Amino acid sequence: MESVKRFLLNNRVDAEFRVFEQSTKNSQLAANALGCSVSQIAKSIVFLGERVYVVVISGDKRVDTNKLSQIVGERVRIATPEEVYKFTGYKVGGVPPFPHKEEVKVLLDSSLKRFAYVWAAAGCENALFKIEVNKMFELLGAKEVDVAITS
Repeated sequence: MESVKRFLLNNRVDAEFRVFEQSTKNSQLAANALGCSVSQIAKSIVFLGERVYVVVISGDKRVDTNKLSQIVGERVRIATPEEVYKFTGYKVGGVPPFPHKEEVKVLLDSSLKRFAYVWAAAGCENALFKIEVNKMFELLGAKEVDVAITS
């Protein structure tokens, strides 16, 4: 959590942090703890190809790996828990949108744009932080992608 706080402080971004006694390691648990909808949780999912990709997507959506592969120009697969930790420095359930241990490409899904702000993991499985969606795009210099599975 300290690395996330430091990153936000260094970038002059105020963010509300919440730490819970119970786990918030998935979108439903996080939403339950906060009393918000699952869709307002920004979940970070790690994928591997030649590069490492972190897709940040709304908690009520799932990533279409075929769409993601087309966007990044290579076949990707979801990372194992060990790979997630190796490449991001965080355990599954606590991966924030930033910063990461290794150089990774972060992609922000358009599903996040439905909200003025979202809650994201803060580096551990029981801490979250609130951030304006536009500020997250700005901080990451990320372009909006559409990698959600359509129903």
